Amino acid sequence: MPSQQSFADLGVSKVVCDVLSKRGIDEPFAIQNLVVPDVLAGHDVLAKSPTGSGKTLAFAVPIVERLQATDQRPAALILAPTRELALQIVDDMHDIAHARALSVVAVYGGAGIQRQMERARRSHIIVATPGRLEDIIQRRAISLQNIKILVLDEADRMLDMGFRPAVDRIVALTPRKRQTLFFSATLEGDAGKIAGAYTSDARRHEHVPAVDHKAETVHRFVRVQHEAKVDVLVEELKDAERGLTIVFVRTKRGADRLVKRLKDNYVTAVAMHGDKSQSQREKALARFERGEVDILVATDVAARGIDVRDVTHVINYDMPEDRDGYVHRTGRTGRAGRAGIGVTFVLGDQARDMSRIASDLGLHKEFSLSGLPTSTSGGGGGGRSRGHGGNGGGAGPRGGRPQQRPGRRERAASAGRPGGNGRSAR
Repeated sequence: MPSQQSFADLGVSKVVCDVLSKRGIDEPFAIQNLVVPDVLAGHDVLAKSPTGSGKTLAFAVPIVERLQATDQRPAALILAPTRELALQIVDDMHDIAHARALSVVAVYGGAGIQRQMERARRSHIIVATPGRLEDIIQRRAISLQNIKILVLDEADRMLDMGFRPAVDRIVALTPRKRQTLFFSATLEGDAGKIAGAYTSDARRHEHVPAVDHKAETVHRFVRVQHEAKVDVLVEELKDAERGLTIVFVRTKRGADRLVKRLKDNYVTAVAMHGDKSQSQREKALARFERGEVDILVATDVAARGIDVRDVTHVINYDMPEDRDGYVHRTGRTGRAGRAGIGVTFVLGDQARDMSRIASDLGLHKEFSLSGLPTSTSGGGGGGRSRGHGGNGGGAGPRGGRPQQRPGRRERAASAGRPGGNGRSAR
């Protein structure tokens, strides 16, 4: 449900509200409602919220409100695990920062360091990957002694990628009397431990969006035999209405193996996973975004933080491990009320586990159409998105033709938002 509050009600200035309104953002969403007032009040925050829930504006809006153009630079630091996420954050922040006479820059590997150092010296807000930021600090191009606000975005992923030592060193260079905002898909385990170490008397918020059956997304579950999975996938990829498609697998080796098996079937795809170099990942993503290759085979970690428009299909070639995994994966499509299709392959011995996940997300009806045994009875709304006709579940007819996707500003307006009148699982 949309919020009944406005950003102004949360304490956001008119100038920032006006910029948000021009981007089509008039009401804050759940994570923004929870976090913005606490950040504006100067509290540390721990927030559990998945990619695609609106978390970027949850920290971006109050950051630009709390900083002043006269602050010594840099005054705020946002750490992100990947180049793609860093650029997305800057894209979402640029207009609201500019409205407050603040500058923001992305700092990441794989690009010219000299230009980044020059821009970082002049910027109020730095959005950085840990490795490149350390390179710049070691060259004494910037100091973190004036950082007022520190944000760790997708902190759990930074841990997964081995950035803990670098993050520890970077945090140690910031003032002890700073405001720290910690965003993660989980606040348990190692992520919870460093969250406690980096923050002080933090306000804790958790937001896990549910599937909204008004969303422009069709959810289908397909019964498959292990030896026939590739053949079934090839048939799915023949859909004439298919646009950019992300195929999720569980392992890095599995991603490479699937790309080769698709090639044997005259289907071209690119793989993205943690064993690829930064340059290889960037090239693969660029080819995918341009449509040169319209199939991206990815692991869960590799796909975190990627916001590619025109993704019409998400196919779970390997079943997601849990509810959050399903939400994260299918959230790559059906964004901002646009059409999308999520297809999950289910082996016979996976049926009951997948049934529990589907039931927890209110997708029991869609799962039952697959003909697989279910762990519960009842539940779930229809799988067909608003505005589509025909059958919406099981291995039956595919969803309707996806609508045209929004441009950059429209995407920025809805990036991470559960889409107004049409939310998908994310």
